[in-house]
Amino acid sequence: MATEYDLAVLGGGTGGYVAAIRASQLGMRVAVIEKSKLGGTCLHKGCIPSKALLQSAQVYRQTKQAATFGVNTNDVTLDYERILARKDNIVQTLHRGVQGLMKKGKIDVYAGHGRILGPSIFSPVAGTVSIEHDNDEENTMIVPKNVLIATGSVPNSLPNLAIDGEFVLSSDDALRMQKLPESMIIVGGGVIGIEWASMLCDFGVKVTVMEYLDTILPTEDASVSKEMEKQLTKRGVQFIKGAKVLAESLEIENGVTISAEVSGNVEQFSAEKLLVSVGRKANTNNIGLENTDIELDHGYIQTNDYYQTKESHIYAIGDCIGNMQLAHVASHEAITAVEHMADLHPDPLDYEKIPACIYSFPEAASVGLTEKQATDKGYDIKIGRFGFQAIGKALVAGETEGFVKIIADKKNDDILGVHMIGPHVTDMISEAALAKVLDATPWEVSQTIHPHPSLSEIMGEAALAVDGLQIHG
Repeated sequence: MATEYDLAVLGGGTGGYVAAIRASQLGMRVAVIEKSKLGGTCLHKGCIPSKALLQSAQVYRQTKQAATFGVNTNDVTLDYERILARKDNIVQTLHRGVQGLMKKGKIDVYAGHGRILGPSIFSPVAGTVSIEHDNDEENTMIVPKNVLIATGSVPNSLPNLAIDGEFVLSSDDALRMQKLPESMIIVGGGVIGIEWASMLCDFGVKVTVMEYLDTILPTEDASVSKEMEKQLTKRGVQFIKGAKVLAESLEIENGVTISAEVSGNVEQFSAEKLLVSVGRKANTNNIGLENTDIELDHGYIQTNDYYQTKESHIYAIGDCIGNMQLAHVASHEAITAVEHMADLHPDPLDYEKIPACIYSFPEAASVGLTEKQATDKGYDIKIGRFGFQAIGKALVAGETEGFVKIIADKKNDDILGVHMIGPHVTDMISEAALAKVLDATPWEVSQTIHPHPSLSEIMGEAALAVDGLQIHG
Protein backbone atom coordinates (compact mmCIF):
# COMPACT_ATOMS: atom_id res chain seq x y z
CA MET A 1 0.00 0.00 0.00
CA ALA A 2 1.25 3.50 -0.82
CA THR A 3 0.60 6.63 1.22
CA GLU A 4 -0.60 9.74 -0.61
CA TYR A 5 0.83 13.22 -0.04
CA ASP A 6 0.44 16.64 -1.57
CA LEU A 7 4.23 17.05 -1.61
CA ALA A 8 7.21 14.75 -1.20
CA VAL A 9 10.57 16.43 -0.64
CA LEU A 10 13.72 14.50 -1.53
CA GLY A 11 16.33 15.83 0.87
CA GLY A 12 15.94 17.39 4.29
CA GLY A 13 18.62 20.04 4.01
CA THR A 14 18.09 23.79 4.30
CA GLY A 15 16.11 24.00 1.06
CA GLY A 16 14.17 20.80 1.67
CA TYR A 17 12.99 21.45 5.20
CA VAL A 18 12.10 25.08 4.40
CA ALA A 19 10.00 23.84 1.48
CA ALA A 20 8.26 21.37 3.79
CA ILE A 21 7.48 24.08 6.36
CA ARG A 22 6.08 26.48 3.77
CA ALA A 23 3.97 23.72 2.21
CA SER A 24 2.64 22.78 5.65
CA GLN A 25 1.71 26.42 6.27
CA LEU A 26 -0.32 26.29 3.05
CA GLY A 27 -2.25 23.26 4.23
CA MET A 28 -0.43 20.59 2.27
CA ARG A 29 0.25 17.10 3.57
CA VAL A 30 4.02 16.81 3.35
CA ALA A 31 6.64 14.08 3.51
CA VAL A 32 10.40 14.63 3.72
CA ILE A 33 12.77 11.83 2.75
CA GLU A 34 16.28 12.16 4.19
CA LYS A 35 18.93 9.43 4.12
CA SER A 36 21.17 11.09 6.71
CA LYS A 37 20.18 13.92 9.08
CA LEU A 38 17.72 16.78 8.78
CA GLY A 39 19.59 20.00 8.11
CA GLY A 40 21.74 18.53 5.37
CA THR A 41 25.18 19.73 4.35
CA CYS A 42 24.76 23.26 5.66
CA LEU A 43 24.00 22.18 9.21
CA HIS A 44 26.21 19.10 9.49
CA LYS A 45 29.08 19.49 7.00
CA GLY A 46 29.19 23.09 5.87
CA CYS A 47 27.88 26.47 6.99
CA ILE A 48 27.36 25.88 10.69
CA PRO A 49 30.29 23.66 11.74
CA SER A 50 32.80 25.60 9.66
CA LYS A 51 31.61 28.93 11.08
CA ALA A 52 31.81 27.51 14.60
CA LEU A 53 35.46 26.66 13.96
CA LEU A 54 36.06 30.08 12.39
CA GLN A 55 34.62 31.72 15.52
CA SER A 56 37.01 29.77 17.74
CA ALA A 57 39.86 30.79 15.43
CA GLN A 58 38.79 34.42 15.77
CA VAL A 59 38.69 34.27 19.55
CA TYR A 60 42.14 32.62 19.63
CA ARG A 61 43.59 35.28 17.34
CA GLN A 62 42.02 38.15 19.29
CA THR A 63 43.12 36.73 22.64
CA LYS A 64 46.73 36.59 21.47
CA GLN A 65 46.38 40.24 20.44
CA ALA A 66 44.69 41.30 23.69
CA ALA A 67 47.74 43.25 24.87
CA THR A 68 47.07 45.86 22.17
CA PHE A 69 43.83 46.63 24.05
CA GLY A 70 45.62 46.88 27.38
CA VAL A 71 44.57 43.39 28.46
CA ASN A 72 47.47 41.18 29.44
CA THR A 73 47.08 37.46 28.83
CA ASN A 74 49.70 34.84 29.45
CA ASP A 75 50.20 31.35 28.04
CA VAL A 76 47.26 31.42 25.64
CA THR A 77 46.76 27.85 24.45
CA LEU A 78 44.47 26.05 22.06
CA ASP A 79 42.27 23.15 23.16
CA TYR A 80 41.14 21.72 19.83
CA GLU A 81 39.17 18.94 21.51
CA ARG A 82 36.98 21.53 23.26
CA ILE A 83 36.69 23.51 20.03
CA LEU A 84 35.31 20.41 18.30
CA ALA A 85 32.97 19.70 21.21
CA ARG A 86 31.59 23.25 21.02
CA LYS A 87 31.09 22.88 17.27
CA ASP A 88 29.26 19.57 17.72
CA ASN A 89 27.03 21.02 20.45
CA ILE A 90 25.96 23.90 18.20
CA VAL A 91 25.14 21.47 15.39
CA GLN A 92 23.19 19.18 17.72
CA THR A 93 21.20 22.10 19.14
CA LEU A 94 20.18 23.30 15.69
CA HIS A 95 19.43 19.74 14.56
CA ARG A 96 17.00 19.32 17.44
CA GLY A 97 15.43 22.62 16.40
CA VAL A 98 14.81 21.39 12.85
CA GLN A 99 13.33 18.14 14.18
CA GLY A 100 11.02 20.23 16.35
CA LEU A 101 9.92 22.29 13.35
CA MET A 102 8.97 19.10 11.50
CA LYS A 103 6.81 17.99 14.42
CA LYS A 104 5.26 21.44 14.74
CA GLY A 105 4.31 21.39 11.05
CA LYS A 106 2.98 17.81 11.27
CA ILE A 107 5.44 16.87 8.53
CA ASP A 108 6.19 13.17 8.09
CA VAL A 109 9.93 12.44 7.97
CA TYR A 110 11.12 9.20 6.40
CA ALA A 111 14.66 7.99 7.08
CA GLY A 112 16.03 6.37 3.96
CA HIS A 113 17.07 6.81 0.36
CA GLY A 114 14.32 8.10 -1.91
CA ARG A 115 14.12 7.16 -5.58
CA ILE A 116 11.62 8.51 -8.10
CA LEU A 117 9.77 5.84 -10.05
CA GLY A 118 8.35 6.07 -13.53
CA PRO A 119 4.68 5.39 -14.38
CA SER A 120 3.57 2.35 -12.42
CA ILE A 121 0.66 0.67 -10.73
CA PHE A 122 0.79 3.46 -8.17
CA SER A 123 0.50 6.37 -10.60
CA PRO A 124 0.11 6.86 -14.37
CA VAL A 125 2.90 9.49 -14.29
CA ALA A 126 6.43 9.53 -12.92
CA GLY A 127 6.71 10.72 -9.35
CA THR A 128 5.95 7.87 -6.99
CA VAL A 129 8.80 7.72 -4.48
CA SER A 130 10.26 4.44 -3.28
CA ILE A 131 12.09 4.79 0.03
CA GLU A 132 14.85 2.31 0.78
CA HIS A 133 15.64 1.88 4.46
CA ASP A 134 19.00 0.97 6.00
CA ASN A 135 17.58 -2.10 7.70
CA ASP A 136 15.89 -5.03 5.98
CA GLU A 137 12.53 -3.31 6.19
CA GLU A 138 10.48 -3.40 3.00
CA ASN A 139 10.59 -0.26 0.85
CA THR A 140 8.03 2.40 1.70
CA MET A 141 6.00 3.72 -1.23
CA ILE A 142 4.53 7.22 -1.24
CA VAL A 143 2.47 8.80 -4.01
CA PRO A 144 2.66 12.61 -4.01
CA LYS A 145 0.87 15.12 -6.19
CA ASN A 146 4.13 17.06 -6.39
CA VAL A 147 7.78 16.18 -5.83
CA LEU A 148 10.52 18.62 -4.89
CA ILE A 149 14.11 17.48 -5.42
CA ALA A 150 16.42 19.09 -2.88
CA THR A 151 19.29 16.62 -2.83
CA GLY A 152 22.05 19.24 -2.61
CA SER A 153 25.66 18.69 -3.60
CA VAL A 154 28.84 16.90 -2.61
CA PRO A 155 32.48 18.07 -2.68
CA ASN A 156 34.08 17.91 -6.09
CA SER A 157 37.37 16.10 -6.61
CA LEU A 158 40.26 16.02 -9.06
CA PRO A 159 41.23 12.85 -10.91
CA ASN A 160 44.90 13.27 -10.02
CA LEU A 161 44.22 13.89 -6.31
CA ALA A 162 42.29 10.90 -5.03
CA ILE A 163 40.64 11.73 -1.71
CA ASP A 164 41.48 9.13 0.95
CA GLY A 165 40.08 10.96 4.00
CA GLU A 166 43.40 10.74 5.85
CA PHE A 167 46.06 12.61 3.91
CA VAL A 168 44.04 13.97 0.98
CA LEU A 169 40.85 15.49 2.33
CA SER A 170 37.56 16.92 1.16
CA SER A 171 35.98 19.72 3.20
CA ASP A 172 33.80 17.04 4.83
CA ASP A 173 36.93 15.17 5.93
CA ALA A 174 38.58 18.36 7.20
CA LEU A 175 35.67 18.98 9.56
CA ARG A 176 36.23 15.52 11.02
CA MET A 177 39.93 16.06 11.81
CA GLN A 178 40.52 15.25 15.47
CA LYS A 179 43.75 17.22 15.63
CA LEU A 180 45.28 20.03 13.65
CA PRO A 181 48.09 19.28 11.21
CA GLU A 182 51.31 21.25 11.30
CA SER A 183 50.92 22.15 7.63
CA MET A 184 48.24 22.01 4.95
CA ILE A 185 48.16 22.46 1.19
CA ILE A 186 44.79 23.73 -0.03
CA VAL A 187 44.13 23.11 -3.72
CA GLY A 188 41.57 25.71 -4.76
CA GLY A 189 41.37 29.39 -3.86
CA GLY A 190 37.60 29.74 -3.92
CA VAL A 191 35.34 30.60 -1.00
CA ILE A 192 35.69 27.31 0.88
CA GLY A 193 39.45 27.18 0.37
CA ILE A 194 39.91 30.75 1.60
CA GLU A 195 37.77 30.18 4.70
CA TRP A 196 39.84 27.12 5.58
CA ALA A 197 43.08 28.99 4.88
CA SER A 198 42.07 31.79 7.23
CA MET A 199 40.91 29.42 9.96
CA LEU A 200 43.96 27.15 9.85
CA CYS A 201 46.31 30.12 9.72
CA ASP A 202 44.74 31.49 12.92
CA PHE A 203 45.14 28.07 14.54
CA GLY A 204 48.86 28.15 13.78
CA VAL A 205 48.90 25.78 10.80
CA LYS A 206 51.32 26.55 7.94
CA VAL A 207 49.04 27.02 4.93
CA THR A 208 49.76 26.99 1.19
CA VAL A 209 46.91 27.79 -1.20
CA MET A 210 47.34 26.58 -4.77
CA GLU A 211 44.99 28.12 -7.35
CA TYR A 212 44.82 27.15 -11.03
CA LEU A 213 43.70 30.64 -12.08
CA ASP A 214 45.69 33.84 -11.76
CA THR A 215 43.48 35.15 -8.97
CA ILE A 216 41.88 33.79 -5.83
CA LEU A 217 38.13 34.23 -5.30
CA PRO A 218 37.49 34.52 -9.05
CA THR A 219 33.77 35.21 -8.62
CA GLU A 220 34.40 38.25 -6.41
CA ASP A 221 35.19 41.80 -7.47
CA ALA A 222 38.87 41.99 -8.40
CA SER A 223 39.55 44.61 -5.74
CA VAL A 224 38.18 42.33 -3.01
CA SER A 225 40.19 39.35 -4.26
CA LYS A 226 43.36 41.43 -4.27
CA GLU A 227 42.75 42.75 -0.74
CA MET A 228 41.94 39.27 0.60
CA GLU A 229 45.18 37.88 -0.79
CA LYS A 230 47.11 40.81 0.66
CA GLN A 231 45.67 40.39 4.16
CA LEU A 232 46.06 36.60 4.29
CA THR A 233 49.60 36.86 2.98
CA LYS A 234 50.44 39.27 5.82
CA ARG A 235 49.23 36.60 8.25
CA GLY A 236 51.46 33.93 6.75
CA VAL A 237 49.38 32.18 4.07
CA GLN A 238 51.41 31.34 0.96
CA PHE A 239 49.62 31.67 -2.38
CA ILE A 240 50.71 29.81 -5.51
CA LYS A 241 48.60 31.10 -8.40
CA GLY A 242 48.51 29.80 -11.96
CA ALA A 243 49.38 26.39 -10.53
CA LYS A 244 48.60 23.32 -12.60
CA VAL A 245 48.85 20.20 -10.45
CA LEU A 246 50.51 17.52 -12.54
CA ALA A 247 48.86 14.16 -13.12
CA GLU A 248 50.19 11.23 -11.11
CA SER A 249 52.43 13.53 -9.06
CA LEU A 250 50.79 12.76 -5.71
CA GLU A 251 53.09 11.06 -3.23
CA ILE A 252 51.97 10.01 0.24
CA GLU A 253 54.61 9.09 2.79
CA ASN A 254 54.46 10.66 6.24
CA GLY A 255 52.60 13.49 4.55
CA VAL A 256 51.71 14.66 1.06
CA THR A 257 53.88 15.85 -1.82
CA ILE A 258 52.57 17.09 -5.16
CA SER A 259 54.16 18.61 -8.23
CA ALA A 260 52.72 21.56 -10.10
CA GLU A 261 53.63 23.61 -13.13
CA VAL A 262 53.96 27.25 -12.09
CA SER A 263 55.05 29.94 -14.59
CA GLY A 264 56.50 27.26 -16.86
CA ASN A 265 58.51 25.58 -14.12
CA VAL A 266 57.75 22.35 -12.28
CA GLU A 267 57.85 22.73 -8.51
CA GLN A 268 57.21 20.36 -5.61
CA PHE A 269 55.06 21.21 -2.59
CA SER A 270 54.83 19.19 0.62
CA ALA A 271 52.63 19.32 3.72
CA GLU A 272 51.24 17.03 6.38
CA LYS A 273 47.81 17.05 4.72
CA LEU A 274 46.16 18.30 1.54
CA LEU A 275 42.64 19.72 1.21
CA VAL A 276 40.95 19.51 -2.18
CA SER A 277 38.63 22.51 -2.42
CA VAL A 278 37.53 22.76 -6.04
CA GLY A 279 33.82 23.39 -5.73
CA ARG A 280 30.82 21.12 -5.35
CA LYS A 281 28.83 18.96 -7.77
CA ALA A 282 25.13 18.16 -7.87
CA ASN A 283 24.03 15.15 -5.88
CA THR A 284 21.70 13.62 -8.47
CA ASN A 285 22.95 10.06 -8.85
CA ASN A 286 20.67 7.15 -8.03
CA ILE A 287 17.52 9.19 -7.33
CA GLY A 288 15.55 7.89 -10.31
CA LEU A 289 15.94 10.77 -12.76
CA GLU A 290 16.30 8.22 -15.55
CA ASN A 291 12.66 7.26 -14.89
CA THR A 292 11.51 10.77 -15.77
CA ASP A 293 11.81 13.31 -18.59
CA ILE A 294 13.92 15.59 -16.38
CA GLU A 295 16.86 17.14 -18.25
CA LEU A 296 20.40 17.58 -16.93
CA ASP A 297 23.10 20.00 -18.05
CA HIS A 298 26.61 19.21 -16.80
CA GLY A 299 25.00 17.16 -14.07
CA TYR A 300 22.62 19.90 -12.90
CA ILE A 301 18.84 19.57 -13.07
CA GLN A 302 17.27 22.04 -15.51
CA THR A 303 14.25 24.04 -14.35
CA ASN A 304 12.23 27.10 -15.31
CA ASP A 305 12.06 30.30 -13.23
CA TYR A 306 9.68 28.62 -10.80
CA TYR A 307 11.89 25.51 -10.43
CA GLN A 308 9.65 23.20 -12.45
CA THR A 309 11.45 20.50 -14.39
CA LYS A 310 10.30 19.00 -17.68
CA GLU A 311 7.90 17.01 -15.50
CA SER A 312 5.64 19.88 -14.47
CA HIS A 313 4.73 18.29 -11.11
CA ILE A 314 8.38 17.67 -10.21
CA TYR A 315 10.39 20.66 -9.00
CA ALA A 316 14.07 21.02 -8.05
CA ILE A 317 15.88 23.62 -5.96
CA GLY A 318 19.21 24.29 -4.27
CA ASP A 319 22.69 23.11 -5.13
CA CYS A 320 21.43 20.36 -7.45
CA ILE A 321 20.18 22.91 -10.02
CA GLY A 322 23.49 24.79 -10.27
CA ASN A 323 22.52 28.35 -9.37
CA MET A 324 24.21 30.14 -6.46
CA GLN A 325 25.13 27.28 -4.14
CA LEU A 326 24.19 29.01 -0.91
CA ALA A 327 21.85 27.90 1.88
CA HIS A 328 19.79 31.09 1.85
CA VAL A 329 19.36 30.79 -1.91
CA ALA A 330 18.04 27.23 -1.56
CA SER A 331 15.57 28.40 1.10
CA HIS A 332 14.10 31.12 -1.09
CA GLU A 333 14.04 28.90 -4.16
CA ALA A 334 12.12 26.40 -2.02
CA ILE A 335 9.52 28.98 -0.99
CA THR A 336 9.09 30.12 -4.61
CA ALA A 337 8.64 26.53 -5.80
CA VAL A 338 6.08 25.64 -3.14
CA GLU A 339 4.10 28.84 -3.67
CA HIS A 340 4.07 28.14 -7.39
CA MET A 341 2.67 24.66 -6.70
CA ALA A 342 -0.05 26.35 -4.66
CA ASP A 343 -0.91 28.78 -7.51
CA LEU A 344 0.12 31.81 -5.44
CA HIS A 345 1.97 33.35 -8.43
CA PRO A 346 5.28 34.21 -6.71
CA ASP A 347 7.80 36.49 -8.38
CA PRO A 348 10.90 34.74 -9.73
CA LEU A 349 14.09 35.28 -7.76
CA ASP A 350 16.46 37.96 -9.01
CA TYR A 351 19.91 36.50 -8.32
CA GLU A 352 21.56 39.90 -8.65
CA LYS A 353 19.77 40.88 -5.44
CA ILE A 354 21.07 37.93 -3.40
CA PRO A 355 24.06 38.60 -1.11
CA ALA A 356 27.01 36.23 -0.84
CA CYS A 357 29.43 36.08 2.09
CA ILE A 358 32.91 34.81 2.91
CA TYR A 359 33.48 34.22 6.63
CA SER A 360 37.27 34.40 6.66
CA PHE A 361 39.32 37.07 8.41
CA PRO A 362 38.87 39.56 6.96
CA GLU A 363 35.27 38.87 6.04
CA ALA A 364 34.01 39.65 2.55
CA ALA A 365 30.49 40.11 1.20
CA SER A 366 28.87 41.19 -2.02
CA VAL A 367 25.59 41.72 -3.83
CA GLY A 368 24.98 42.53 -7.47
CA LEU A 369 27.48 43.00 -10.28
CA THR A 370 31.24 43.22 -10.00
CA GLU A 371 32.99 46.10 -11.74
CA LYS A 372 34.01 43.81 -14.61
CA GLN A 373 30.52 42.34 -14.96
CA ALA A 374 29.00 45.81 -15.07
CA THR A 375 31.36 47.04 -17.78
CA ASP A 376 30.99 43.80 -19.75
CA LYS A 377 27.22 44.35 -19.74
CA GLY A 378 27.77 47.78 -21.28
CA TYR A 379 27.00 49.97 -18.26
CA ASP A 380 28.66 53.35 -17.95
CA ILE A 381 29.57 53.17 -14.29
CA LYS A 382 30.71 55.34 -11.42
CA ILE A 383 32.31 53.97 -8.28
CA GLY A 384 32.50 55.03 -4.67
CA ARG A 385 35.05 53.40 -2.39
CA PHE A 386 35.67 54.13 1.26
CA GLY A 387 38.11 52.47 3.67
CA PHE A 388 37.55 51.32 7.23
CA GLN A 389 40.65 53.20 8.42
CA ALA A 390 38.54 56.38 8.49
CA ILE A 391 35.71 54.78 10.50
CA GLY A 392 35.91 55.42 14.24
CA LYS A 393 34.29 52.15 15.31
CA ALA A 394 36.80 50.23 13.18
CA LEU A 395 39.68 51.88 15.01
CA VAL A 396 38.01 51.12 18.34
CA ALA A 397 37.69 47.47 17.32
CA GLY A 398 41.25 47.35 16.06
CA GLU A 399 40.18 46.23 12.59
CA THR A 400 40.84 48.99 10.08
CA GLU A 401 41.76 47.00 6.97
CA GLY A 402 39.33 46.76 4.09
CA PHE A 403 36.73 48.90 2.35
CA VAL A 404 33.24 49.18 0.90
CA LYS A 405 32.88 49.68 -2.85
CA ILE A 406 29.62 50.78 -4.49
CA ILE A 407 29.14 50.53 -8.26
CA ALA A 408 26.37 52.65 -9.76
CA ASP A 409 24.92 53.32 -13.21
CA LYS A 410 25.83 56.82 -14.42
CA LYS A 411 22.69 56.91 -16.57
CA ASN A 412 20.02 56.47 -13.88
CA ASP A 413 22.08 56.35 -10.66
CA ASP A 414 20.86 52.83 -9.75
CA ILE A 415 23.16 50.76 -7.59
CA LEU A 416 24.54 47.88 -9.65
CA GLY A 417 26.71 46.19 -7.05
CA VAL A 418 28.17 46.53 -3.57
CA HIS A 419 31.38 44.81 -2.47
CA MET A 420 32.83 44.76 1.03
CA ILE A 421 35.87 43.40 2.79
CA GLY A 422 36.57 44.07 6.44
CA PRO A 423 35.07 43.75 9.93
CA HIS A 424 31.51 42.35 10.18
CA VAL A 425 30.71 42.93 6.52
CA THR A 426 28.77 39.63 6.38
CA ASP A 427 26.25 41.37 8.65
CA MET A 428 26.39 44.77 6.95
CA ILE A 429 25.75 43.41 3.45
CA SER A 430 22.03 43.15 4.25
CA GLU A 431 21.68 46.94 3.99
CA ALA A 432 23.16 46.75 0.51
CA ALA A 433 20.86 43.87 -0.40
CA LEU A 434 17.84 45.91 0.73
CA ALA A 435 19.08 48.82 -1.36
CA LYS A 436 19.15 46.50 -4.38
CA VAL A 437 15.63 45.23 -3.68
CA LEU A 438 14.36 48.80 -3.45
CA ASP A 439 16.30 49.94 -6.55
CA ALA A 440 17.95 52.53 -4.36
CA THR A 441 20.47 55.09 -5.55
CA PRO A 442 23.69 56.00 -3.73
CA TRP A 443 22.08 59.29 -2.73
CA GLU A 444 19.23 57.45 -1.00
CA VAL A 445 21.71 55.27 0.92
CA SER A 446 23.67 58.39 1.90
CA GLN A 447 20.49 59.97 3.27
CA THR A 448 20.02 57.03 5.64
CA ILE A 449 21.34 58.24 8.98
CA HIS A 450 23.85 55.72 10.27
CA PRO A 451 24.58 55.84 14.01
CA HIS A 452 27.94 57.08 15.26
CA PRO A 453 30.15 55.39 16.10
CA SER A 454 29.25 52.32 14.08
CA LEU A 455 30.82 50.27 11.33
CA SER A 456 27.70 50.89 9.23
CA GLU A 457 28.79 54.53 8.75
CA ILE A 458 31.01 53.24 5.98
CA MET A 459 27.93 52.56 3.84
CA GLY A 460 26.92 56.21 3.99
CA GLU A 461 30.45 57.39 3.22
CA ALA A 462 30.88 54.95 0.31
CA ALA A 463 27.53 56.08 -1.09
CA LEU A 464 28.62 59.73 -0.91
CA ALA A 465 31.96 58.78 -2.47
CA VAL A 466 30.19 57.65 -5.65
CA ASP A 467 29.82 61.35 -6.46
CA GLY A 468 32.98 62.47 -4.65
CA LEU A 469 31.06 63.88 -1.66
CA GLN A 470 32.44 61.70 1.17
CA ILE A 471 32.88 63.61 4.42
CA HIS A 472 35.73 61.84 6.20
CA GLY A 473 37.93 60.81 3.30
